[in-house]
Amino acid sequence: MTQRSFIAKRESDWQELERLITGSKTNRKGIFARKKYLRERAAWFPRAFRQLTGDLNTAKSNGFDFALVDRLNRITLEGNQILYGSVPFSIKVFSTFFLRTFPRAVRSQWKSFSCCFFIFFGLAIFSALLCIRFPDFINEIMSPWHAASLEEMYNPTSSHYLKPREAGTDADMFGYYIYNNITIAFVTFAGGLLAGAGSLLILAFNAIFIGAAAGHIINCGYYSTFFSFVIGHSAFELTAIIISAQAGFLLGYRLFITRGVSRGVSLREAGKTALPLISGSAMMLVIAAIIEAFWSSRHEIDKTIRFAAGFSAILLVILYFIFAGRRGAVRV
Repeated sequence: MTQRSFIAKRESDWQELERLITGSKTNRKGIFARKKYLRERAAWFPRAFRQLTGDLNTAKSNGFDFALVDRLNRITLEGNQILYGSVPFSIKVFSTFFLRTFPRAVRSQWKSFSCCFFIFFGLAIFSALLCIRFPDFINEIMSPWHAASLEEMYNPTSSHYLKPREAGTDADMFGYYIYNNITIAFVTFAGGLLAGAGSLLILAFNAIFIGAAAGHIINCGYYSTFFSFVIGHSAFELTAIIISAQAGFLLGYRLFITRGVSRGVSLREAGKTALPLISGSAMMLVIAAIIEAFWSSRHEIDKTIRFAAGFSAILLVILYFIFAGRRGAVRV
C-alpha cells in the first residue's frame, strides 16, 4: 500500500472527524453540539474511531510521512477525549430532565405506575388497619426491639423529642437518609430482573412494613407526632420508591414480553424508559432526604405549619406529574 492510495481511501473519514473536533473547540456551545452530533452518528463514530486507531498503526508500521502520522495521532487523542471524556454538569440539561423528561417518562408508562401505586398504598393501608384491629400483628412484621425503638422515636414525652439537634447531627442524618433511601430504591429496581416479580415483592414488603409501623404508632397514641414528622417528606420518598419498582417491573416485563424482537433488543428498549425513571426517582429521594433531615425533625415548629407544608408538598408532587413537561410534549 502506498501513502497516496492510503490517504485517498481514508481521507473523507479523517476530515469528518476533524470537523467534529474543530467544531467542538471553536463553537461556544461545542459540548452540546458534540452531544447532538454523537446522537445523530451514534453508530458511525465509535466505528470510525476504531478505524482511525488502525490507520495510525498502519501509517507508523509502513513508515509513512511524519506529518501524516502526527495528524492521525492528534485526531486520535482528540477523538479519545470526545468518546471517553466526561461531560461537565449543566444546569440546562439537569432542568430539562427534571422538568420535562422525567415527568413525561412517568406519564408515558401510566399503567405500570398505577399498578405499583395501588399495590403499595393498598397493602400499606390494609396492613395499618390490620395492625390497629389486631395489635399483636406488629410482632409478625418486626422484632419487639424494633417496635420499641419506633415507640421511643415518636413518643412526645421522650427526652430527645423537643431537644434541638445540632447542625452536624442534621448533616449526619441527611447522609444516613440518602444511603438508606437510595439503597431501597436501587434494590427495588434491581429486583425487576427477576421477571419483574422481585420489584413487586420488595414494594409489597415495604408497603406492609410501613403500614404496620403506622398502625402500631396509632395504637400507641403517638399519631400526631408520627404524621407531623412523615408528612413533610413522604410525598417525595414514597412516590420515588413506587417509581423505582415501576422501572424494575418494566425491565422484567420486557425480558419476557419481547414483542417480536430479541431479548437483548427488548431490554435495551426497556432501559431507555427505565433509566429516566430510576434517575428521577433518585433525585426525588435526595429531595426527601433534605426535607427529612432539615425540616421534618424540627419538632419545635408548630404542627399546623408542618401539616400545611406536608399537604402542600403532596399537592406539588401531584401537579408536577400531571402538568410538568406537557408543553411541546411528543405523544408516546
